[in-house]
Amino acid sequence: MLVLERLPKIAEESSNAWNNAGTGHAALCELNYMPDDPNGGLPSAAKAIAINQQFQESREFWATLVQTGVMKDPDTFIHSIPHMTFVRGAKDVDYLKRRFEALKNQPLFKGMEFSDDTEQIAKWIPLMLEGRAKETIAATRIEQGTDVDYGAVTRQLFNWLVTSGVEVLTSHEVSSVKKNSVGWSIRGSNDKNKFTVNAPKVFVGAGGWALKLLQKSGIREISGFGTFPVSGHFLKTENPELVAKHQAKVYSQAAVGAPPMSVPHLDTRVIDGKASLLFGPFAGLNLKFLKHGSVFDLPMSLRFANLLPYISVALTNLSLVVYLVREILKSPKQKIASLREFVPMAEAKDWQLYEAGQRAQVIKPSGARGSLQFGTEVISSADGSIAGLLGASPGASVAVRVMLDVASKIYPSKFQSWQPEIKKLVPSFGLDLNSDAKLANDSLSRTAATLKLKA
Repeated sequence: MLVLERLPKIAEESSNAWNNAGTGHAALCELNYMPDDPNGGLPSAAKAIAINQQFQESREFWATLVQTGVMKDPDTFIHSIPHMTFVRGAKDVDYLKRRFEALKNQPLFKGMEFSDDTEQIAKWIPLMLEGRAKETIAATRIEQGTDVDYGAVTRQLFNWLVTSGVEVLTSHEVSSVKKNSVGWSIRGSNDKNKFTVNAPKVFVGAGGWALKLLQKSGIREISGFGTFPVSGHFLKTENPELVAKHQAKVYSQAAVGAPPMSVPHLDTRVIDGKASLLFGPFAGLNLKFLKHGSVFDLPMSLRFANLLPYISVALTNLSLVVYLVREILKSPKQKIASLREFVPMAEAKDWQLYEAGQRAQVIKPSGARGSLQFGTEVISSADGSIAGLLGASPGASVAVRVMLDVASKIYPSKFQSWQPEIKKLVPSFGLDLNSDAKLANDSLSRTAATLKLKA
């Protein structure tokens, strides 16, 4: 195996801890995985359950690697942080209560609590209730939530790969992927030197750049796909007094027109052993597909096949365009004002604005038109010789399931015979955890014990 990385170090793009919110996405608190029922009934929990199970597979994989010494002490990459949803106003309170009713008896959501009592919510998140005017509010809380340093996870995995004989070349930027008699010819440059690599199988894990490289491969499966890039900025504080008053990841409703990845949230983060708070994201329109990308990324991705999908998404998402323009024009004072909707007593002197990573949301072709997708999309060639990953959240949280899907597409004739070994790494692989309370509880308890988490 050979890994080509365009940056000087591994995990310096989207995986870097400061380029993402570090949420272990298990649909415990994210409302966009469970849209409201327009008829006022219980929202469908199907997608939330599916994402939760996929995250349990990641937990099982990490737990196995900790037990076998591949990964270090869990404190270096994962911590228990309650996941909460906080809403305001009678309409959203009603929705959150119905969402809770749909989830409370689901085995993978065991332990979820709901409250519309101000005093109780103040005990959960005192920083957010201090100085808050009297209003109708509600919240859900579940202790099995996690904060994950995906940069640390990535570096630990690559350290093991290198000791196991995998060659990792940094500062190697791929510029061409073309079919040949061997499989694929991969060309690029390392500083001023050019290189060519021939490989029978290729996986494109290039974040937002995956679209560009898959387009260059010429496979028909990528035809019509596009990427909608959104930059992210966060407000951060390391003030110990504030950090001590907020021990949770709290998600709320997205603003009208906001892309799903821009749901506002106030998060406890633990990076390199130090706790801080993060609020955001503040979105911006940016033509780059990566934080360390080019302003020509979006224009250069335009093709005849994806032109109509791009145009149709723009025309059917005018509220998104308006939202992004408003975000771009927000002054520092306005961003602090947005923070005060979460933290009424917030003072500008305690918070610093910083740029996080780029989010690349998939534009998926649908006939001659296109739709803006929320989630991840595996693209693979018909012959299984190349595959790539597009999309954003839940992203890294469900990477284990994504890569098992990729393996099944790239090695269809071998994948069945690999399953006994896969199940040693991911015991719940192929099982429906949520359909069996004992199975779900056993998985949660087992991984919690190994990863030092709350079950």
